[in-house]
Amino acid sequence: MARNKPAAKKRRLAKAGKEAKPVPTWVIAKTMGRVRTSPKRRHWRRSKIKP
Repeated sequence: MARNKPAAKKRRLAKAGKEAKPVPTWVIAKTMGRVRTSPKRRHWRRSKIKP
């Protein structure tokens, strides 16, 4: 990937990076284990984001 990225692409990458985090522990506790994974969870090597 290019070192110099367009601002729009950089924003999208930052948003995707934030969404890839796991569900907080307190949410799992609050929902009694019903919510364990995030539907937007993504691994950087397995699945790529749309450009």
